[in-house]
Amino acid sequence: MGVRVLRTPVRAPTANAYCERLLGSLRRECLDFLIPFGEDHLRWILRIWQLHYNRGRPHARLGPGLPEAPPGLPASLIGDHHLPGDMRVVARPILGGLHHEYGLEKLAA
Repeated sequence: MGVRVLRTPVRAPTANAYCERLLGSLRRECLDFLIPFGEDHLRWILRIWQLHYNRGRPHARLGPGLPEAPPGLPASLIGDHHLPGDMRVVARPILGGLHHEYGLEKLAA
């Protein structure tokens, strides 16, 4: 599978903390609720979860914003707590409804 063991750098003993936090989030938010039916299915789950983790999931350290802004959405709207009159909030299910991503969509005229 191409797995390698990486040793913790001697001068950076907290290097494992980042990996442990990511793997803990992956396990708690995803793999505790889904059963992969093989390596290809696991890779698909991880690919979808990675996109959700990096683009659609709010990160506490960044405040109310997202790490990567959705395409086509002005940066001034991100983190703001008002809804423009010509837009509505839509929910998109991720991994069969395990998670949801919320975004803005223009109202039909």
